[in-house]
Amino acid sequence: MLEFLNLLFEQYKTYETVDVVLEIIAVIFGFLSVWFSAQNKIWVFPTGIISTAIFVYLLLKWVLLGDMMINGYYFIMSIYGWYVWTRKVDDTHFTPISRTSNKEKKTSVLLFLAALLFVCIVYQIFDKWNNWVAYIDTVTTAIFFVGMWLMAKRKIEHWIFWIAGDLISVPLYLYKGLAFTSFQYFGFTFIAIFGYLAWKKNLHKTPLTS
Repeated sequence: MLEFLNLLFEQYKTYETVDVVLEIIAVIFGFLSVWFSAQNKIWVFPTGIISTAIFVYLLLKWVLLGDMMINGYYFIMSIYGWYVWTRKVDDTHFTPISRTSNKEKKTSVLLFLAALLFVCIVYQIFDKWNNWVAYIDTVTTAIFFVGMWLMAKRKIEHWIFWIAGDLISVPLYLYKGLAFTSFQYFGFTFIAIFGYLAWKKNLHKTPLTS
């Protein structure tokens, strides 16, 4: 057990204490954000903004560009999603949970392909095609790009993208040496499953916004 724990956390010996503390804070707010999302609460966005802002700083510092872009995109989409979720569709109702339309499905495919292309270009510019992890990063980035966009539009299918991305991210972040973040995505997987089931029950109902 001790050897296993050393394997998980030995990389933190080279990190500054403030960075380790920041990662833990970001993970806590990340959990809160996903939990609020599963509960269909507007607090998903302010907590997500705090988490992603911290991760953008840390991942840029650690030169994990794909992950940094994901979190930067989350930050922007959290602001957009905050607006969409609180926007009234009429005098008394806010944007409800709904299923993805055929047009939105086509947009999702285009967004996925655009995200793949964008990350590939960035990795090429910064010469980051030096590890198999880079290829996985491009896929997970595209998955999360689509998932976040659908969540901002309050589409139930976004949970499917979260589950797929989370399952890939658990071993990926563990390999990268970010044990706390790996644990975060492990927890995210179960919350995402719960979230999908909870949203399915509330499909087409007027959402809570506080």
